[in-house]
Amino acid sequence: MTRQEKDSFISDLAERLSKSEVVYLTDIAGLNAEDTSKLRRLCFQRDVQLQVVKNSLLQKAMDRVEGREYGDLSSVLVGNTGLMISEVGNAPAKLIKDFRKKSKVPVLKGAYIQESVYVGDTNLDALVALKSKDELIGEIIGLLQSPAKNVISGLKSGGGTLAGIVKTLQERES
Repeated sequence: MTRQEKDSFISDLAERLSKSEVVYLTDIAGLNAEDTSKLRRLCFQRDVQLQVVKNSLLQKAMDRVEGREYGDLSSVLVGNTGLMISEVGNAPAKLIKDFRKKSKVPVLKGAYIQESVYVGDTNLDALVALKSKDELIGEIIGLLQSPAKNVISGLKSGGGTLAGIVKTLQERES
């Protein structure tokens, strides 16, 4: 790779990193060709971009991203590094956990998720437990609908008459 090609690659990678709020760094060393193909296929199915990158080029790309602090992620840039980029914060963690049911790799080196940095494979369970934006919105909507459903069911149980409604409201306050 020429110097110009490296610079172009670093610029493209820096642009992808700047647009991504979810970046995972993994170690996929030890996977044979068949398992690597399975991992790539699984990433494609779950809308996770997987790319094996050279550590020095990734470090330079991370340094070029303005307004973003990757913290201690530089310390994990040793050995093979697989870069996983996703729109959903816990998608790569779930993918790694599912894939490791049959294999010991990939190993989580670190992750950057919306200004939070996680270093080490010990954080995998915490990252799996993260809720996505859609999951949180769904829970909030469910919580907001719950009181309205209770009022409506209470009104229906009173028979719809004014006396029944007043009685239902009196019972709720007690």
